Amino acid sequence: MGNVELKISPKDWLYIAFIGTLFGFFIALFFYFLSPLFANYSTIAFGTLNGLNITFFSSIFITISNKYILPIINKQFWYSISFIFSFLSGSFGFLLTYTIFFSITTEITNTIEPYSLYLTLTMGVITFLIGLILHQFISMKYKNEEIKNDILYAKLKALENELNPHFLFNALNSMSELVYIDPKKAEDSILNLAQFLRNAIKTESIIELKDELDMVQTYVNIENIRFNNNIKLHVINHSDSDIKIPKFSIQLLVENGIKHGYQNKELNIYIDINKDIVVFNDGKISNDLQFGTGLKNLKKRLQLLNIGDLKIPQDGVMHFIIEVD
Repeated sequence: MGNVELKISPKDWLYIAFIGTLFGFFIALFFYFLSPLFANYSTIAFGTLNGLNITFFSSIFITISNKYILPIINKQFWYSISFIFSFLSGSFGFLLTYTIFFSITTEITNTIEPYSLYLTLTMGVITFLIGLILHQFISMKYKNEEIKNDILYAKLKALENELNPHFLFNALNSMSELVYIDPKKAEDSILNLAQFLRNAIKTESIIELKDELDMVQTYVNIENIRFNNNIKLHVINHSDSDIKIPKFSIQLLVENGIKHGYQNKELNIYIDINKDIVVFNDGKISNDLQFGTGLKNLKKRLQLLNIGDLKIPQDGVMHFIIEVD
């Protein structure tokens, strides 16, 4: 009802079914005490089942509407379609309940039989009004979720866009020197950098582990121009599962390892993948490992994406753990 598709999750339907059944029960209870004509247990049973049946037909009509009707008609007619389906949900739900109770000849059906048509129409109108309130509630809920998702996406993009400019400047400077020394190697390096930047501008925030490792290898190849191939990358993968992680997560840890661990000699960087992802190296030992801007950035991205956390064991070695949930 309105110009928004009425999306209701299975969990929402459980709540709606419970509330609808409870609503029918209390309405029946009201009539039970209102008049001696309704002072029997069939009234309570009728009202309770009626609430459940109306919810049942509502779920059917909303599913049909969302899947087959709303996608092919102009949005200006959505309100009318929703009105018709809400009315039909109440009417059909009442008629089904009435038919069930009429077949077993209960006191309640004998009492309401002369008014069954009016009650069917009235129940349709009441269901429409309840549906209108439900629609506003559900629409507001999903609009709020969309706003939260937009904010989350904006935060992630801002964090991802903090690509270290020093890496780019250093790589370009090294390539410019390499043009005169080894043109073929310079060409390969430029292609590696182009591939790295192509991955950097992709919109996905979460990528497959294989793609991240390919990007890390490309990054190390570029850095080895400056470090004379002294950076050795070792990937140890014990996991058979298809892990997905934030883009540039392992790359950032490898970059950090090179920055703080390199000692003008061969530096071995290890990526150990099991339940968690551990990145460490055999370089410079530090007694004061702290989260800088880049590591805080990664920790925040892991938390925003609800994927895991970033830990640093205090063992003096550049040793990072991405705890994947």
